[in-house]
Amino acid sequence: MSLAMWIGVGLFVLVYIIISTDLINKTVVALLGASLFIFTGLIKSENVYGFIDWNVVFLLVSMMVIVNITRKTGIFQYIAIKTAKLARGEPIAILILMAMITCALSAVLDNVTTVLIIMPVLILIAVELGTSPIPFIITGAIASNVGGTATLIGDPPNIMIGSAANLDFISFVVNLGPLVLILMAVLALIYYLMYRKELVVSNERKAKIMDFDESKSITDKKLLVKCLTVLGLVIFGFLFHGLLKIDAALIALAGASVLMLLAGSHEVDEFIRDVEWGTIFFFVGLFILVGGLVDLGIMKVLAAKILALTDGNIMTTSILLIWVSGFLSAVVDNIPYVATMIPLIQDMGNSLGQAQIEPLWWSLAIGACFGGNGTLVGASANVVSVGLANKSGYKISFWDFTKVGSFITLITLVISTAYVYIRYFVF
Repeated sequence: MSLAMWIGVGLFVLVYIIISTDLINKTVVALLGASLFIFTGLIKSENVYGFIDWNVVFLLVSMMVIVNITRKTGIFQYIAIKTAKLARGEPIAILILMAMITCALSAVLDNVTTVLIIMPVLILIAVELGTSPIPFIITGAIASNVGGTATLIGDPPNIMIGSAANLDFISFVVNLGPLVLILMAVLALIYYLMYRKELVVSNERKAKIMDFDESKSITDKKLLVKCLTVLGLVIFGFLFHGLLKIDAALIALAGASVLMLLAGSHEVDEFIRDVEWGTIFFFVGLFILVGGLVDLGIMKVLAAKILALTDGNIMTTSILLIWVSGFLSAVVDNIPYVATMIPLIQDMGNSLGQAQIEPLWWSLAIGACFGGNGTLVGASANVVSVGLANKSGYKISFWDFTKVGSFITLITLVISTAYVYIRYFVF
C-alpha cells in the first residue's frame, strides 16, 4: 500500500479507538477525523459531499420527524402498556416479545425506521416496570439488524445486492428468511439466559402494570389518525419504492412534510428541534471517513485479497465472505464495503457463470447485515438506538453495546456458516 493509504488507515484507527473509549463525544471525534482527512489532502474537498449517503441522512431526519409527531398522540404508551400486559408484567418475557416484534418489523421496514418506532416504546416499558431500559435497547437494535436481513428492503446492503445480482424480494425471503427464523429462536434463548436474573421486578410492580388502562394513553385521537395514515402510506411507499422508482428517503421526506402540515404549522420548529442532530452529524463524519478509505483504494485492496485467498473455490469463498464481511461490517459502514465487493463478485460470475456464484451473494448479505451487530458503530440502527437512549438519560457506552453485540455476532455467524454450507453445498 502507498504512504497515503497507511496514513489513512492510521487516522481511521485512531478515530475508532477514541470513539470506543468514549473519552470524547463520538460525533465530535467523527467530524474532527473527517476534517483531518480533508485538510491533510487524503481526500479532495470537492469529493466530500459525494461520500455522504444523503439517502440515509434524509431518511433518518424524515422518520425522526414522523416519529416525534406520532409520539405526541400517546400511541407509544398504549403499545408499551399493551405489550407489558400481554406478557403479564414479566420483564424477560416482554424483552423477548419486543425483540421478536422488532425483528418482524425490520423485515418490511428498513431497520433504522424500525428502531425509531420501537425504541420509545422499549424505554417506556422499562420505565413503567422500574427497571433499566439498556437491555431492551441493545437487544432491540440487534433484533432490527437480524430481521432486516430477511428481505430485499430490510437493510441497504440487500437493496444494493439485489440490484446488482437481479435478485427479487421473494428470492431474499426464500433464501434468507429461514435463517432469520432460526436465529430468532436462538436469540430468544440467549436473551433469556443473559437477562433472566437481571430483569426481575416485584409482584407489586407487575400488578401495577396489569392495572393500567392503556386506552387512557391516547391523548389526541385526531392526530393519531393522521399519523397512522401518513405512516401507513410511507410504509406502502417503502415496500414498492422500486416499482415507483422513488428513493425511500424521498418517500419519507414527503411523508414528514405532509404530517407537519396536518399537525399544525405553528409546531414545525418543535418537530425539527427534536431530531437527533448529534446522531445525524455522527453519520456525516463517519460517511466521510469511510468514503476516504474507499477513495484511497484501501477497501478495494482488502476485497481483492479476500477473494484471492480462495483461488475461485465457491464454497471456500462463500464461507470466507461470511466471516470477513461480518468482521469488516462491525468496524466500518457496510454500505461502502458491499459497494466495493459487488464488482469483484460480478467478475467471478463472468468467468464461472452467474448461477454458480449465487451463494456468494447470500454470504455477502449475511456477513454485512449480521456483522453490523458487532460494535456500536457497525450499523445505523445501533447508533440511532443508543442516541435515543442517551437523549432519554440512559448512557450506553461503546463497550456496553459491543460486549453484547460481538457475542451475538459470533453466534449468528457460526449458525449462518452452517446454514450456507448445508443449504448450498450439501443438498
